[in-house]
Amino acid sequence: MDAMKTWPEVDKAAAEKRRELVLQGATADKKISSHGRLPSAIYSLTLLNYLEVSQCPSLTEIHENIQHLTNLQSLILCRNKLACIPDVISSLKSLKVLDLSSNNLGLLPDGITQLQELTTLNVSCNRLEALPDGLSQCAKLSSVNISKNRISGFPSDLYSERLDLLSTLEASDNAIVELGRDIHKLSALKVLDLSNNQLSDIPSSLSDCPKLKEINFRGNKLNDKRLEKMVNGCQTKSILDYLRGKGRQGEERGDMDGGRTVNDKKRRQQQKKKREEEHDELEEVNKMVVRVLRVSDAPEALTVRVSAEVKDVRPYLVCCVVRGMNLKPGSSLKRFLVAQTKLHEDICGKRTIATIATHDVQLLKGPLAYDAKPPTQLKIVPLGRKEMTAVELIRHLQLEADELRKQKKRQNVTGLHKYLQLLQGKALYPCIVDAEGHVISFPPITNSEKTKIKKTTKELLLEVTSANSLQTCKDVMDALIAKMAELNKFTAEHREEAGSDGEGGAPPDTTASADACSELIIQQVRTVDQDGNLKVVYPSKTDLSRDIPNLTVIW
Repeated sequence: MDAMKTWPEVDKAAAEKRRELVLQGATADKKISSHGRLPSAIYSLTLLNYLEVSQCPSLTEIHENIQHLTNLQSLILCRNKLACIPDVISSLKSLKVLDLSSNNLGLLPDGITQLQELTTLNVSCNRLEALPDGLSQCAKLSSVNISKNRISGFPSDLYSERLDLLSTLEASDNAIVELGRDIHKLSALKVLDLSNNQLSDIPSSLSDCPKLKEINFRGNKLNDKRLEKMVNGCQTKSILDYLRGKGRQGEERGDMDGGRTVNDKKRRQQQKKKREEEHDELEEVNKMVVRVLRVSDAPEALTVRVSAEVKDVRPYLVCCVVRGMNLKPGSSLKRFLVAQTKLHEDICGKRTIATIATHDVQLLKGPLAYDAKPPTQLKIVPLGRKEMTAVELIRHLQLEADELRKQKKRQNVTGLHKYLQLLQGKALYPCIVDAEGHVISFPPITNSEKTKIKKTTKELLLEVTSANSLQTCKDVMDALIAKMAELNKFTAEHREEAGSDGEGGAPPDTTASADACSELIIQQVRTVDQDGNLKVVYPSKTDLSRDIPNLTVIW
């Protein structure tokens, strides 16, 4: 008898004829490490339509028997150490979602191109140098993510009219040297991310994508320096308008065949002068400014005292206070919360690497303490709930998760429920407590309703915690502040458009400069040990120093 059949999760899925199975984290990884592979019984669960095996670094291969799971619609194999995927994956004719992100894949099987029901393909964070030819056969593709690989170019058939549902193409942090002029054939394209590649040009035909709403070409050294400045600071519409104008100019030059009149010359001189003026304006407008206020310049600055108990739970923490973030106009608060969620999914590894929390400074009282408490003694008012202990909260979340599973016949769940496994086996839970004894944060699960940010919030306390390293916290905080600066710039540039937020009040002051409105003030926060000895202050001179386009840090 195969010892691996003793996996209770697999046995339960078989007995209850479940449609979904999730194996993730340290517990699953330990079993895989002991036996060298997944249990063979998994490949007999032919009713499965959702299978997830993630965060298991001992998993290096998937057996060819995966071909028997022909009812699979979602296959999630992210954050493992897979070196290859069997070509028989082509047998999974019902597959709609395939996530192979964060593995060690150097090559994708050609069989992927035979998955005609596939809508979502995520192969980011691998070692891929190319994509297989024939992806245009996956005519239902709507989202492709190949970011953080070594890919130098797209296969020619990716620019195909057959892919008329492809709306999102993410290919940042690769070595892509050219974007094909047939990109306009992707008629449904809404989001295109080619940041941090090796592009020297952006084809004007990109402006012919009728639904394109969001593009990112930051970090590419373009031949057209004006365009390079625009992609590092302007919004999508401005860039597409510029590309559209370049395309028209090219057509005019082709039609003229050298017959230039005096009026044409005068018009071109006027256009050149206008472009130079716009260039100067762009240099000023594109700036994102962050001004750091030192602890020594602000005696009232917050301090966080860290207890010794967090050492074995979640030892690393950095904090800072941000002023000048305008959350009131239009959807600015929603954009900020969406950006935070995306950071949690990406750089924070779905909260397994780090967790971000934000608070309204006016609703808390310092100094703060970062502590670890027994679950029965940790009381918090979770977001959207009444006050309860951590034990009660975890129990409520577990019951909700079980109910969702019964209703949907699924093992995986969404929302806070998917983070419960991060605290398994912990005798103490981490928390941040203010001077009045209120728990304002319970990482990595939730914040307190008492310090929840709103449209009227003027000062934000940002916190990042991690079990990995202090540098991890700093990197995440850098990314968060850079994103906040970008969002604040966007809000400032669209003041008239976003001024009506449905809450009444005076109209926005459109006479104020965008720079003055978008500048962020970052107040340093000191983290000290129980004896008051400095552990870390954020930001320091070495923070916010990475190459972030158009971000100016003033000390």
